Amino acid sequence: MPSAEPAALDTWSLRILDVLQQDAEISTAELAERVGLSASPCWRRVAEMKARGIIRGSVALVDPLKLGLAVNVFVHVSLRQQDKATLEVFTRAVERRPEVMECYLMSGEADFMLRVVIRDLIEYQALLQDCLTQIPGVANIRSSFALSQVKYTTALPTDHLRD
Repeated sequence: MPSAEPAALDTWSLRILDVLQQDAEISTAELAERVGLSASPCWRRVAEMKARGIIRGSVALVDPLKLGLAVNVFVHVSLRQQDKATLEVFTRAVERRPEVMECYLMSGEADFMLRVVIRDLIEYQALLQDCLTQIPGVANIRSSFALSQVKYTTALPTDHLRD
């Protein structure tokens, strides 16, 4: 399990992270100007954070509606038993599904919570019948459909790391 201990970052690195989380395509020169550093030290800090795994990568954020993916479903899955083998079977099965955007092992009533993005209810029904209900060990599936997205961000908070 990865460490939950926060990385030691100074004020400059935290400023860089805050800007990059809003716009990863920004040039090094513009990033340096926005955080108040010269370009070379700014570039070194970014490279160091990448090498340390603090910055894991950069991606394009795509609008799901522009791709016809209008249905956002939160799926709560309970297993018959929570032994290692059953958990691994379920995990491997959902990792292969591109419409499963997120999957979390949970405490509480459900063993897993998934966020699924899909075109319509017909496709969701097919995912449910052809995939999720076919995974050995699945006992119960509850689906909650998002009516609207109130907030969505990929930027992690950094204020708790400041002095």
